[in-house]
Amino acid sequence: MQTSTQSDFILEVKNLKKYFQAGRPGWFSSKDTHVHAVDGLDLQLKRGEVIALVGESGCGKSTLALTLMGLEKATEGEIIFEGKDITHLTDKEHKQVRQRIQMIFQDPYESLNPTQTIEEIVMEPLVVHAIGSNIDERRERVRQALEDSGLKPAETYMSRFPHQLSGGQRQRVVIAGALVLEPHLLLADEPVSMLDVSIRAEIINLLADLQKSRGISVIFITHDLGTVGYFADRAAVMYLGRIVEIGSIKEVLKAPQHPYTQALLSVIPVPNPRLRKKRLILQGETPNPIDLPSGCRFHPRCPMVFDACKQTDPMLMRVTDKHHAACLLVKG
Repeated sequence: MQTSTQSDFILEVKNLKKYFQAGRPGWFSSKDTHVHAVDGLDLQLKRGEVIALVGESGCGKSTLALTLMGLEKATEGEIIFEGKDITHLTDKEHKQVRQRIQMIFQDPYESLNPTQTIEEIVMEPLVVHAIGSNIDERRERVRQALEDSGLKPAETYMSRFPHQLSGGQRQRVVIAGALVLEPHLLLADEPVSMLDVSIRAEIINLLADLQKSRGISVIFITHDLGTVGYFADRAAVMYLGRIVEIGSIKEVLKAPQHPYTQALLSVIPVPNPRLRKKRLILQGETPNPIDLPSGCRFHPRCPMVFDACKQTDPMLMRVTDKHHAACLLVKG
């Protein structure tokens, strides 16, 4: 395991690529084909920071999270976590890292074992990582994690099974299972998309409170910037395996630079009719991640496309650094 210089960043992702085999040479093709799920992605996350990772379904957000967790092996690139390169660890080494990186999955109905009680589900990570000297110590940690996740008093829930809880309560159990190991980094993969609108705000408020009280760094994966506008510090917009724009949440929401970001923000519902903006409806389908377009990969759908876009791949937009993408510099 290599060591890098210590910095303020808890996580540094450098030119990360994750390709999936889609076909081998045969009757219909003369070469290997791959799905470019994550394709040259760079990202830095500060200690205690919250980044909202935003993009359409299929852009590679969940694959990125699974690769950061070590559940998928990176094809190329580096993942530096707390100053150490964790890109190509053994299963045993990854097990140690997972005590400090935990993930909240999208579907609380699928991520809980229906045959286990709530106490057994939340205690399982402690058993796997051999944390706690005895059963009483583990039960106390389970109780604290459940109550921190909003299930009070914990004793009311510990003997129940998942089918006896509501959707919101199940997601709180999932959060408790992640918190019980006291992680430093939390990967929240669409944690409210399967919940009723009425309880989405409760779960987001819970995550915001936990992040502040525990100082956890969070990557909040979502397709809706509107859900985390007040919770995140920065927003990173992802398209076809790459981040195309990144900046403070305030600046990205107020003055988006990339046409894709502008389109995403234009369809966020606004209660006040006077504040509504014209919707930017993108034309066409997202390009095939097996056969990516040349130049800017957004150009087949971009309303601002011009000839150079088909040959030139623009730089990443960094709103906070006041740098614009190469395509805007060419146009200007």
